[in-house]
Amino acid sequence: MEAKTERSELTQTAIVDMALEMAALEGLESLSIGEIAKRLNLSKSGVFSRIGSRETLQKAVLDEFDRRFQQDILVPALREPRGLPRLDAIMRAWLARACQAGHRGSCLYAAGAFEFDDREGPLRDMLLSGVKRWRQVLRRSVLQAVECGHLQADLDPDQLVFDLDAVFTAVVRETRFLRDPLAAERGWTSYQRLMQGLRPSPP
Repeated sequence: MEAKTERSELTQTAIVDMALEMAALEGLESLSIGEIAKRLNLSKSGVFSRIGSRETLQKAVLDEFDRRFQQDILVPALREPRGLPRLDAIMRAWLARACQAGHRGSCLYAAGAFEFDDREGPLRDMLLSGVKRWRQVLRRSVLQAVECGHLQADLDPDQLVFDLDAVFTAVVRETRFLRDPLAAERGWTSYQRLMQGLRPSPP
């Protein structure tokens, strides 16, 4: 029974992995139980019994994307000191992730915002929740940098979060659509220029 359970879990992991790859390259709406079954050489009933409906599969993909996103970007950054060193680490990892080849560099939050910008429903709500959680992480990191005296005390944290997200979104487009090999470098330069103007004046 234990071996059967383990095989079932491995199969479920393979299903979510394949679905995440499909969603990253073709969009969340590309997902279907039949196509996943075909690509993994499984029966449709076998996929359905492990994952459930198409909507459940889409939600599982977003959950897994969020987990990997946090693991790739936030977890390493938390090892850095609070303040600007941590914010720098977040931005370096965030921009570097966007420039990875294939589905590893795709951001479902960025792509999904365009795919579901004029739609309503639970999937849009999940995407929106994920984007807002990430923006809260950025905002908290900005405020910590202010508290540490690394950034101006009177800056607008929400404006800075907007600006950081704008830099990232530009790097995504430059990398994936324009295929500029210097996109990450240009993004980092933009970030540094932005932060330079927000440092406290010397006493």
